[in-house]
Amino acid sequence: MIPKFKPAWWMTNRHVQTIMPRFFRPFHHTRYELAQLDTPDGDFIELAWSLPHNETAPLAVVLHGLEGNINSFYAKGMMKALKKQGFAVVLMHFRNCSTEVNRLPRAYHSGDTADLAFFINHLKQQFPKRPIVAVGFSLGGNVLAKYLGEEHIHCPLSAAAVISAPYDLSSSSDVIRKSLGKIYQKYLLDRMKKSMQRKLPQIKQQIPITTDQLMEIDDLLEFDNQLTAPLHGFENAHDYYKKASAMPYLKDIATPTLIIHAKDDPMLSIKAVPSSQDVSEHVTLRISERGGHVGFISGNNPFKPVFWLEQVVPDYFKQCVFNNTDKEWL
Repeated sequence: MIPKFKPAWWMTNRHVQTIMPRFFRPFHHTRYELAQLDTPDGDFIELAWSLPHNETAPLAVVLHGLEGNINSFYAKGMMKALKKQGFAVVLMHFRNCSTEVNRLPRAYHSGDTADLAFFINHLKQQFPKRPIVAVGFSLGGNVLAKYLGEEHIHCPLSAAAVISAPYDLSSSSDVIRKSLGKIYQKYLLDRMKKSMQRKLPQIKQQIPITTDQLMEIDDLLEFDNQLTAPLHGFENAHDYYKKASAMPYLKDIATPTLIIHAKDDPMLSIKAVPSSQDVSEHVTLRISERGGHVGFISGNNPFKPVFWLEQVVPDYFKQCVFNNTDKEWL
């Protein structure tokens, strides 16, 4: 049973829920080891394996959000919480979010499930008897949800959790471009442009854009039109948003999946809030009135905030994995 989220009395504002959690644990660390997994197209995926290694535990894959990485506060917190509950945890960096620049022009986007499918299949081949679960945040959640629907009954995951995902990319892009005086858009664009700047030598033949031209982009739609869409085979940003949105895939999910979403999310459209009519019978919906974007901070003491996500997601995975009667992996 997944408990209902109740926001902290001192954090009922959606922007506070979204912005403040990153400042609560400035010295929060998790031990990890970086590794590269070569991909079939001649590139690589950078992985961050939690330490110390547990060679027999069920595996948990963590997917970060837009321009996130192993240093993202929500990723570190979830990795630590999952490890504490008995999982061997690995974070998969999307291409160009790793410490080293990827080799190919392509980067990553909200609907790019190929690397995730490749990685999960790799894990299943390497550890055939160990259950695998996955949790995705924001963009990573959309990728995970789309992957679950695409794989349908053939999905090798034992369970999944999707948090604050932009299931409707077009309307969510519109919200980000306007919300909080465009502060969210500026924050994301600054990181996206800095990340893309590293790849300019690789993409110059495909997209002849200079550093100055890149830095002049001040609109998310424009960035996706000029870079994300052409780099990944889409006609334009709207074509990308339509084809990459996970909403149409939610009815095809055949894996036990927990979807967590807040109606007051300041970075996503209300159209991105899934209803029971949008999802399959295998999906557990936890839609709260409040919680912000990847926030969900509860608790009564402002000096001891409770990271609700780090309680309910590991508990859900434990119910799905450890209570399973098929325990050949033990």
